[in-house]
Amino acid sequence: MTSHTPAEVLAIEAEGLVKTFGEQRAVDGVSLTVPQGAVYGVLGPNGAGKTTTIRMLATLLRPDGGQARIFGRDVVAEPTAVRSLIGVTGQYASVDEKLSATENLVIFSRLLGLSRADARRKSAELLEEFGLTEAADKPLENFSGGMRRRLDLAASLIATPPLLFLDEPTTGLDPRTRAQMWETIRRLVRGGATVLLTTQYLDEADQLADRIAVIDRGKVIADGTSDELKASVGTSALQITVADRELIEPARTLIGEFLSRSEGKLVEASVSPEVARITAPLSDTTITADLLIRLRDNDIRVEELTVSKPSLDEVFFAITGHGAESEDPAADSDTDAA
Repeated sequence: MTSHTPAEVLAIEAEGLVKTFGEQRAVDGVSLTVPQGAVYGVLGPNGAGKTTTIRMLATLLRPDGGQARIFGRDVVAEPTAVRSLIGVTGQYASVDEKLSATENLVIFSRLLGLSRADARRKSAELLEEFGLTEAADKPLENFSGGMRRRLDLAASLIATPPLLFLDEPTTGLDPRTRAQMWETIRRLVRGGATVLLTTQYLDEADQLADRIAVIDRGKVIADGTSDELKASVGTSALQITVADRELIEPARTLIGEFLSRSEGKLVEASVSPEVARITAPLSDTTITADLLIRLRDNDIRVEELTVSKPSLDEVFFAITGHGAESEDPAADSDTDAA
């Protein structure tokens, strides 16, 4: 692996990670470089290989190829040292579904070496931090999915590790709790923690991540800041809503062909059929008038046209050819469920 001076010690340095399940190559040569004190987003649909990558970095799965270090410690050769440096959401399901949230957190705290008094104090602090104080004495079997996600993150913070793996931490949360979770992540980073965050939510990566890797079908297909990724697919995003929903596919084809000729490269236009809206990257905004004329000549009436800075959603579609929340269902069975 690449050598670094002490001043350049990285939280995560992974090169060429590979993991296969049967004939499926769930992770296919993933490389990541995460500096200390950053939020690094790993963006991709279900089945992309995000969770499998985290499990290899967290020593929960042995890589079939490649290598990785956590703060300079090799994940295969030094797993015990690596585990002392990390927290992973989702690895603390519960000791007993019949036990309360407080009882579960106290047990985890005691297992991590806290005294009985410190364990109860820490558990109370974490339950308050994540809005679970009123449910502190309820058994986990009565918790909603969102409450379980918050308890998972609380458990991963008992030992205040320098590196946190947050695997889709806001899945199933309501908007208010999701915003609270975002603020908690920001607070942890302000306190010196490093966070590797996997997500399907493009706005989440946009809001939180200093740098983003886009993973699709087990490979890193793009890497950069949010602004860099947006700039890579065009300076603007074109959105056109057609009046007749039955003409949305002919309109998409026409727009893609027109922009490809104008840009001198292949331009893919995506469709949101529920609102009859077509979205495409756009570098030269002066051609929109000509495009409208072309659509009119083909009897396609435009109800609305907007030009804006591209979102990560447009970036993801331009890079992968599909949306961030869609993927081949067959890929989900092994890749992220493993």
